[in-house]
Amino acid sequence: MAEMRSRPPVMTLTEAAAERVRAVMARSEKPLVGLRVGVKNGGCAGMEYTMEFAEEAGRFDEVIEDKGVKVLIDPKAILYLLGTEMDFKADKLSAQFVFNNPNQTSACGCGESVAITPVQQETVGAGA
Repeated sequence: MAEMRSRPPVMTLTEAAAERVRAVMARSEKPLVGLRVGVKNGGCAGMEYTMEFAEEAGRFDEVIEDKGVKVLIDPKAILYLLGTEMDFKADKLSAQFVFNNPNQTSACGCGESVAITPVQQETVGAGA
């Protein structure tokens, strides 16, 4: 029987992103279990990242815990997000979460939407 390699986490967070998520969750009036991340069709480049704070995990969500933060990955987004690092950047004019996604092939000029090529399923969790 072939031994299965464990696949890398779908997503990791920088310390800046984890701090920001913890700070926002701490201010919530409702109990939150984590941040749900996904992708949806839209924008001029074809896809947009989605984020929302979740009160409970969905039945099929992939749950990632990194730096004390729980991230719930929409199951439809896993192959688009595999290997992504989420960061938080702030400067004089803006503050935003940034996705460093190795599967992203391009982005629109305004930075609001991206083109992402999903990871091929046969390479995810393939045996050695």
